[in-house]
Amino acid sequence: MFRRLVQLVIGCVVLSVGVALLLDARLGSDGYSTLLNGLTLATGWSFLTVTLVVGVTLLSMAWALGRPPGIGTVVQTVIVGATVNAVLPMLPGPESLAMRGLESLAGILILAVGVAAYLAAELGAGPAEAAAQSWERWVPFRWGYTALQGTSMLVGWLCGADVGMSTLAIVLVLGWLVDRLQPRLTPAHLREGPALEQPPEPVPELP
Repeated sequence: MFRRLVQLVIGCVVLSVGVALLLDARLGSDGYSTLLNGLTLATGWSFLTVTLVVGVTLLSMAWALGRPPGIGTVVQTVIVGATVNAVLPMLPGPESLAMRGLESLAGILILAVGVAAYLAAELGAGPAEAAAQSWERWVPFRWGYTALQGTSMLVGWLCGADVGMSTLAIVLVLGWLVDRLQPRLTPAHLREGPALEQPPEPVPELP
Protein backbone atom coordinates (compact mmCIF):
# COMPACT_ATOMS: atom_id res chain seq x y z
CA MET A 1 0.00 0.00 0.00
CA PHE A 2 2.79 2.44 0.88
CA ARG A 3 4.47 1.85 -2.48
CA ARG A 4 1.21 2.55 -4.27
CA LEU A 5 0.73 5.78 -2.33
CA VAL A 6 4.25 6.90 -3.25
CA GLN A 7 3.62 6.03 -6.91
CA LEU A 8 0.33 7.93 -6.80
CA VAL A 9 1.97 11.12 -5.51
CA ILE A 10 4.95 10.88 -7.87
CA GLY A 11 2.68 10.20 -10.84
CA CYS A 12 0.55 13.25 -10.02
CA VAL A 13 3.60 15.49 -9.69
CA VAL A 14 5.01 14.16 -12.97
CA LEU A 15 1.80 14.77 -14.90
CA SER A 16 1.59 18.27 -13.39
CA VAL A 17 5.07 19.07 -14.68
CA GLY A 18 3.97 17.87 -18.11
CA VAL A 19 0.95 20.17 -18.01
CA ALA A 20 3.11 23.13 -16.96
CA LEU A 21 5.60 22.45 -19.78
CA LEU A 22 2.80 22.36 -22.32
CA LEU A 23 1.33 25.62 -21.05
CA ASP A 24 4.76 27.27 -21.07
CA ALA A 25 5.51 26.11 -24.63
CA ARG A 26 2.39 27.92 -25.89
CA LEU A 27 1.81 25.42 -28.69
CA GLY A 28 -1.32 24.02 -27.12
CA SER A 29 -1.88 21.99 -23.97
CA ASP A 30 -3.81 18.76 -23.42
CA GLY A 31 -7.54 19.04 -23.91
CA TYR A 32 -8.48 18.96 -20.23
CA SER A 33 -5.88 21.56 -19.27
CA THR A 34 -7.03 23.68 -22.23
CA LEU A 35 -10.51 23.61 -20.71
CA LEU A 36 -9.16 24.64 -17.30
CA ASN A 37 -6.95 27.34 -18.81
CA GLY A 38 -9.83 28.70 -20.90
CA LEU A 39 -12.15 28.85 -17.93
CA THR A 40 -9.40 30.56 -15.92
CA LEU A 41 -9.14 33.24 -18.61
CA ALA A 42 -12.92 33.59 -18.94
CA THR A 43 -13.71 33.78 -15.22
CA GLY A 44 -10.62 35.45 -13.81
CA TRP A 45 -10.37 32.75 -11.14
CA SER A 46 -7.08 31.09 -10.25
CA PHE A 47 -6.08 27.89 -12.05
CA LEU A 48 -6.37 26.03 -8.74
CA THR A 49 -9.94 27.24 -8.13
CA VAL A 50 -11.07 26.31 -11.64
CA THR A 51 -9.40 22.90 -11.29
CA LEU A 52 -11.36 22.20 -8.11
CA VAL A 53 -14.73 23.38 -9.49
CA VAL A 54 -14.47 21.42 -12.75
CA GLY A 55 -13.06 18.43 -10.91
CA VAL A 56 -15.99 18.22 -8.49
CA THR A 57 -18.44 18.42 -11.42
CA LEU A 58 -16.82 15.55 -13.34
CA LEU A 59 -16.34 13.44 -10.23
CA SER A 60 -20.02 13.82 -9.34
CA MET A 61 -20.97 12.57 -12.80
CA ALA A 62 -18.55 9.64 -12.53
CA TRP A 63 -19.89 8.73 -9.07
CA ALA A 64 -23.45 8.78 -10.41
CA LEU A 65 -22.33 6.30 -13.09
CA GLY A 66 -20.82 3.94 -10.55
CA ARG A 67 -17.22 5.17 -10.31
CA PRO A 68 -16.86 6.48 -6.73
CA PRO A 69 -13.86 8.64 -5.81
CA GLY A 70 -10.89 7.26 -3.88
CA ILE A 71 -7.86 8.65 -2.13
CA GLY A 72 -6.19 9.09 -5.52
CA THR A 73 -9.03 11.37 -6.56
CA VAL A 74 -8.29 13.85 -3.80
CA VAL A 75 -4.52 13.62 -4.18
CA GLN A 76 -4.64 14.09 -7.95
CA THR A 77 -7.00 17.06 -7.83
CA VAL A 78 -5.05 18.97 -5.19
CA ILE A 79 -1.53 18.15 -6.38
CA VAL A 80 -2.13 19.00 -10.04
CA GLY A 81 -3.59 22.43 -9.36
CA ALA A 82 -1.00 23.33 -6.74
CA THR A 83 1.98 21.98 -8.70
CA VAL A 84 1.05 23.74 -11.95
CA ASN A 85 0.62 26.99 -10.02
CA ALA A 86 4.07 26.54 -8.47
CA VAL A 87 6.00 25.25 -11.52
CA LEU A 88 4.63 27.42 -14.32
CA PRO A 89 6.19 30.73 -13.13
CA MET A 90 9.62 29.05 -12.91
CA LEU A 91 9.70 27.88 -16.54
CA PRO A 92 11.71 29.88 -19.09
CA GLY A 93 8.97 30.71 -21.60
CA PRO A 94 11.20 30.21 -24.70
CA GLU A 95 10.61 32.35 -27.77
CA SER A 96 12.30 30.09 -30.33
CA LEU A 97 9.82 27.87 -32.14
CA ALA A 98 12.29 25.00 -32.04
CA MET A 99 12.72 25.25 -28.27
CA ARG A 100 8.98 25.56 -27.78
CA GLY A 101 8.53 22.44 -29.90
CA LEU A 102 11.02 20.50 -27.80
CA GLU A 103 9.39 21.71 -24.59
CA SER A 104 5.99 20.68 -25.90
CA LEU A 105 7.22 17.23 -26.94
CA ALA A 106 8.75 16.72 -23.50
CA GLY A 107 5.48 17.84 -21.93
CA ILE A 108 3.45 15.29 -23.93
CA LEU A 109 5.70 12.39 -22.96
CA ILE A 110 5.94 13.45 -19.30
CA LEU A 111 2.18 13.92 -19.11
CA ALA A 112 1.53 10.44 -20.50
CA VAL A 113 3.97 8.84 -18.05
CA GLY A 114 2.44 10.70 -15.11
CA VAL A 115 -1.16 9.81 -15.99
CA ALA A 116 -0.28 6.15 -16.57
CA ALA A 117 1.74 5.97 -13.33
CA TYR A 118 -0.93 7.38 -11.06
CA LEU A 119 -3.70 5.31 -12.67
CA ALA A 120 -1.54 2.19 -12.31
CA ALA A 121 -1.48 2.70 -8.53
CA GLU A 122 -5.23 1.87 -8.59
CA LEU A 123 -6.12 4.13 -5.68
CA GLY A 124 -8.74 6.21 -7.46
CA ALA A 125 -8.75 8.47 -10.49
CA GLY A 126 -8.84 12.20 -10.97
CA PRO A 127 -11.75 13.99 -12.64
CA ALA A 128 -10.91 13.49 -16.33
CA GLU A 129 -9.76 9.90 -15.94
CA ALA A 130 -12.65 8.97 -13.61
CA ALA A 131 -15.12 10.36 -16.14
CA ALA A 132 -13.54 8.28 -18.92
CA GLN A 133 -13.49 5.19 -16.69
CA SER A 134 -17.18 5.64 -15.87
CA TRP A 135 -18.00 5.22 -19.57
CA GLU A 136 -16.10 1.93 -19.91
CA ARG A 137 -19.31 -0.09 -19.96
CA TRP A 138 -20.01 1.54 -23.34
CA VAL A 139 -16.58 2.46 -24.78
CA PRO A 140 -12.98 1.46 -23.97
CA PHE A 141 -11.06 3.88 -21.75
CA ARG A 142 -8.71 5.05 -24.49
CA TRP A 143 -11.61 6.15 -26.70
CA GLY A 144 -13.64 7.67 -23.88
CA TYR A 145 -10.54 9.56 -22.75
CA THR A 146 -9.93 10.77 -26.31
CA ALA A 147 -13.54 12.00 -26.59
CA LEU A 148 -13.27 13.85 -23.28
CA GLN A 149 -9.97 15.46 -24.30
CA GLY A 150 -11.44 16.55 -27.63
CA THR A 151 -14.57 18.05 -26.09
CA SER A 152 -12.53 19.81 -23.42
CA MET A 153 -10.24 21.24 -26.11
CA LEU A 154 -13.21 22.71 -27.98
CA VAL A 155 -14.77 24.32 -24.89
CA GLY A 156 -11.43 25.68 -23.72
CA TRP A 157 -10.75 27.19 -27.14
CA LEU A 158 -14.15 28.86 -27.15
CA CYS A 159 -13.26 30.38 -23.75
CA GLY A 160 -10.05 31.89 -25.13
CA ALA A 161 -7.37 29.28 -24.42
CA ASP A 162 -4.64 28.60 -26.96
CA VAL A 163 -5.12 25.55 -29.16
CA GLY A 164 -2.24 24.47 -31.35
CA MET A 165 -0.58 21.55 -32.99
CA SER A 166 0.34 20.05 -29.64
CA THR A 167 -3.28 20.13 -28.51
CA LEU A 168 -4.40 18.17 -31.54
CA ALA A 169 -1.53 15.72 -31.14
CA ILE A 170 -2.39 15.13 -27.49
CA VAL A 171 -6.06 14.57 -28.22
CA LEU A 172 -5.09 11.94 -30.78
CA VAL A 173 -2.27 10.11 -28.96
CA LEU A 174 -2.59 10.63 -25.19
CA GLY A 175 -5.21 7.93 -24.66
CA TRP A 176 -3.14 5.47 -26.69
CA LEU A 177 0.07 6.31 -24.81
CA VAL A 178 -1.58 5.94 -21.41
CA ASP A 179 -3.15 2.66 -22.49
CA ARG A 180 0.27 1.29 -23.50
CA LEU A 181 2.22 2.61 -20.50
CA GLN A 182 -0.19 1.80 -17.68
CA PRO A 183 0.35 -2.01 -17.68
CA ARG A 184 4.13 -1.48 -17.56
CA LEU A 185 3.81 0.82 -14.53
CA THR A 186 1.33 -1.32 -12.61
CA PRO A 187 2.94 -2.77 -9.44
CA ALA A 188 3.84 -6.44 -9.83
CA HIS A 189 1.55 -7.66 -7.05
CA LEU A 190 -1.43 -5.99 -8.75
CA ARG A 191 -0.54 -7.52 -12.12
CA GLU A 192 -0.29 -10.93 -10.50
CA GLY A 193 -3.50 -10.51 -8.53
CA PRO A 194 -5.81 -12.39 -10.92
CA ALA A 195 -3.39 -15.32 -11.08
CA LEU A 196 -3.24 -15.54 -7.30
CA GLU A 197 -7.00 -15.62 -7.11
CA GLN A 198 -7.35 -18.74 -9.30
CA PRO A 199 -8.97 -21.65 -7.44
CA PRO A 200 -6.63 -24.46 -6.42
CA GLU A 201 -6.38 -27.59 -8.47
CA PRO A 202 -8.97 -30.16 -7.35
CA VAL A 203 -7.64 -33.07 -5.33
CA PRO A 204 -8.66 -36.43 -6.84
CA GLU A 205 -10.89 -38.49 -4.62
CA LEU A 206 -9.57 -41.74 -3.22
CA PRO A 207 -11.46 -44.86 -4.30
